[in-house]
Amino acid sequence: MADHHSVHAGGLRLACRVSGPPDAAPLVLLHALGEDATDWEAVAPVLALSRRVYALDLRGHGRSDWPGDYSLELMRDDVLHFLDALGLGTVDLIGHSMGGVVAHLLAAEHPRRVSRLVLEDVPAPHPRKPVVPTRPEGELSFDWEMVRAIRRQLDAPDPRWLERLGGITAETLVLAGGPRSHVPQDGIAELAHRIPGGRLVTIPVGHLIHTASPQAFTATVSAFLTPPEPPPPTHRP
Repeated sequence: MADHHSVHAGGLRLACRVSGPPDAAPLVLLHALGEDATDWEAVAPVLALSRRVYALDLRGHGRSDWPGDYSLELMRDDVLHFLDALGLGTVDLIGHSMGGVVAHLLAAEHPRRVSRLVLEDVPAPHPRKPVVPTRPEGELSFDWEMVRAIRRQLDAPDPRWLERLGGITAETLVLAGGPRSHVPQDGIAELAHRIPGGRLVTIPVGHLIHTASPQAFTATVSAFLTPPEPPPPTHRP
């Protein structure tokens, strides 16, 4: 069972769910736009069998602060402050959709802090045709002003984001949701191509891979995060 924590990082309170052995290697999970740490419930218990899992609520989401000031760069910096506050040096990092953008921005800006990187259905950062989002009715678990600010950035990303993908040194797995995803799959393939050594794996269940097919997701991710040990050297007589 995950424990609920709040961490004061960079002047902001960030909520997270923590699970797994305290002495295990750290794994940080970053959710999509409008989601929160609960979005990982189908896969976090399996990942936590061998990892210390930290599932964050990014700023403007869930139980974290809603400061009114939003950008993907601020979310990137929040994650870095979170790592520093907990004394986590190098971590493995998984990001879904918007969380994947935050993840690759962090891996590009601070390559020594990310050992292995998993990007779930995240396209290369190219401009796209803006669509005005419609606010859902009722009380929201996220700040609607955050959605508007982040959507503007996703529609017109900083050109430097694309250039910096080539500076990522983390071993990187790019997961694609296939033709059932609303995200253009050629953009996901480009992302994998631009990151040095990036590996592309398609799990054709749509954009929400980790909820639509949690077993395939955890099997693929776990194999990537824990590569097989090399065989012992052969001793000749």
